[in-house]
Amino acid sequence: MEISLQGYRENVATFEADETVRPGNLVKLTENGKVGLCAEGDLFIGAAVSVRGGCAAVQLAGYCRLAYEGTQPALGWQTLSAKGAAAVKADAAGRLCLVTDVDATAKVAGMIL
Repeated sequence: MEISLQGYRENVATFEADETVRPGNLVKLTENGKVGLCAEGDLFIGAAVSVRGGCAAVQLAGYCRLAYEGTQPALGWQTLSAKGAAAVKADAAGRLCLVTDVDATAKVAGMIL
């Protein structure tokens, strides 16, 4: 039996975006109502799902699949932070996420933000 968590509690909000933000990037708040790219160790608010006209739609909650670097995240509740703008990493000081599936070959983890 196959299951899917796609669409589970997805929550997307629009923010003004730094000109460097692209779809798929992990982002953080940089000013009131504005997001920019995450750097190593930043607590990401979510991932940009689309960028247009100086604005980014950012997924803040729900199921998503994100690349990871370093140690493979364990299943269950894990703390993660940004490993730059393109991936997450295990980090005791990171954001709490529920890791539901891991593809070790692709280095991608499914999680609920």
